[in-house]
Amino acid sequence: MMTPPIQTATTRRRALQWIGTAAGSLALPAWSAWPEKTLRIVVTFPPGGASDIVARVMAEQLARKLGQPVVVDNRPGAGGSVGGALVAQAPADGYTLMLSNSTPVSIGPFALEKQPYDPVEGFTHVASVGAAPCVIMAHPGAGLRAMTDVEAQARKAGRLDFGSGGPASIGHIYGELMKKELGLNLVHVPYRGGAPMTTDLISGIIPIGIDVLTAYLPFFKTGQLVPLAVTSARRSPLVPEVPSVAELRSYRGLVLDNFFGISGPPKLPADIVARINAATNEVLAEADIRKRMLELGITVTPGTPAAFTAYVRDQVSALAPTVRGAGVRL
Repeated sequence: MMTPPIQTATTRRRALQWIGTAAGSLALPAWSAWPEKTLRIVVTFPPGGASDIVARVMAEQLARKLGQPVVVDNRPGAGGSVGGALVAQAPADGYTLMLSNSTPVSIGPFALEKQPYDPVEGFTHVASVGAAPCVIMAHPGAGLRAMTDVEAQARKAGRLDFGSGGPASIGHIYGELMKKELGLNLVHVPYRGGAPMTTDLISGIIPIGIDVLTAYLPFFKTGQLVPLAVTSARRSPLVPEVPSVAELRSYRGLVLDNFFGISGPPKLPADIVARINAATNEVLAEADIRKRMLELGITVTPGTPAAFTAYVRDQVSALAPTVRGAGVRL
């Protein structure tokens, strides 16, 4: 019979250290080293619009925080639902994310014959980035200098065309809200994104456009476009001379902001959610990023995943009936 080797204090300590290390490695989750490769942020609109601008700012900064490249992948179509469905069906590994906003989350899914995903439960809503109002704007040759001019011209002519970034975009839905609340015959002219709408609006092909404020500030400064009102509860500090709809008696019930956030596929691991949320909040806490967002017309709104999910749920509850009631279809 063999006699077991004598264990000294040193050998016992080394054995315990090895056992502890082995146990710890077995307990580590598979995503503990995340991220190990390039991430992508899906943008549900073409390049050049508000979502694209915000996504590129965040991609650059998140790459710095997470230590891996972050690329922007534009997937437009079906009111943002093409890109939304891509993300909703992606693996829950944290490498495919979405620059979520009101269109693919609160509007687009309800304008399709078959809803492609649940806008709340069909994603993991990871981090809030900010919110921006829409702006109602006109071609300078249209003779429109205030919202009262819009109403007067629509009633006199019997109709008034308005452009948006696409069917079921937030600009489209806002125009439908105006049409319903004010009794105006506003006729929607859809485009494949804000950039092509801007081209026709500056050319005078359409008289007015409605879209998120973010991308249009340069055109207001040059006089190529005339801002008539912003859709927030207060004036934007970027265009303080432009009234908010809350100031206008007929429009007080038409306050609406477009949100921006980071969302991913459903059931993202909690550790990954926490990592992305923390990195996003760190980025938004930086003074130069807050300034950059403000220049884009966006008020940053950092917070927890739970708070962002609750915000999304509330906006979906408010806008889904409007989309369905207006008969908006893609």
